[in-house]
Amino acid sequence: MDNAFKDIVDKLKDSQSISKEDFAYLLERGDKDDIEYLFAAARDVAEKYFLKEVYLRGLIEFSNYCKNDCYYCGIRCSNRNAERYRLSEEEILSCCDIGAKIGFKTFVLQSGEDPYYTDDRICSIVRKIKIAHPDCAVTLSIGEKSKESYQEFFDYGADRYLLRHETADEEHYSMLHPASMSGARRKQCLFDLKEIGFQVGCGIMVGTPHQTVDHIYEDILFMQELQPHMIGIGPFIPHKDTPFKDEPEGSVDRTLRLLAILRLLFPKVLLPATTALGTADALGREKGILAGANVMMPNLSPSNVREKYLLYDGKICTGEEAAECNACLRARVSRIGYHVADSRGDHPDFV
Repeated sequence: MDNAFKDIVDKLKDSQSISKEDFAYLLERGDKDDIEYLFAAARDVAEKYFLKEVYLRGLIEFSNYCKNDCYYCGIRCSNRNAERYRLSEEEILSCCDIGAKIGFKTFVLQSGEDPYYTDDRICSIVRKIKIAHPDCAVTLSIGEKSKESYQEFFDYGADRYLLRHETADEEHYSMLHPASMSGARRKQCLFDLKEIGFQVGCGIMVGTPHQTVDHIYEDILFMQELQPHMIGIGPFIPHKDTPFKDEPEGSVDRTLRLLAILRLLFPKVLLPATTALGTADALGREKGILAGANVMMPNLSPSNVREKYLLYDGKICTGEEAAECNACLRARVSRIGYHVADSRGDHPDFV
């Protein structure tokens, strides 16, 4: 075993801080035993706060219309090959009813930035979900809004909000997004959400074009400032109808290492083993849990629209019904010695 690697892991576990040099060492050095030592340290910390529980979030992808034109995304507004759809309020509520019957306590409403869903429409949906399922949490993932809009969503009962910041470096942000979008604006949205009282999630893709170790370290510094309740990361996977179609996939190994490092830096954070990780590696989600992750997001969307919400190519579980997806994930979690929690899975500071 590389003693330097082990010492950095031990120091990180004790201090919840890491230098840029040590961070680069953990991402790029070490053999199989060293990496397993990192993962074991992350598991120890996750088990301290979450035992061997994994939280399920029922994902409802309710619209693939988007006004933005992000260079990596399959539902970008200029993709003329995307088959667009919107779910009605009744369809969204039906997804929640189905999810509640099979044991879900959190619903994640995700869409592109679709102007059709006005603040009034979103508030109506949130209110009706909370009336029908008062013991469940509602998470929104619908992009950049004004602070006033976020406050209204919160007042109508939304509990959590997910908004990946994508990259904390402004120059790198401009390489991934058109000039109409701003990394500073996205960061401000996250601070607004946190101030209002949401449980807030940010995150990045690992291996996006032009990304460097310095960029990822800058992301960590931003996360330390924000102190999010959830951090969502997964490997970059190109989509055939985007400018990045010929770019290489992000590394599963680097994603897993970063999951473990994030667990050690943010012991109580909610850390998903993402669908992208499961797409890039058949056992990616299990490997994610064994690297310190503690959340999975099975899809509750109607099966006839799942294959239309393709942010990247090859996405898994596009043909399954909700009950199939749920049973599959519960079995996968059980096989590696963990179990699905029956609770809403709030961040420990909110329990």
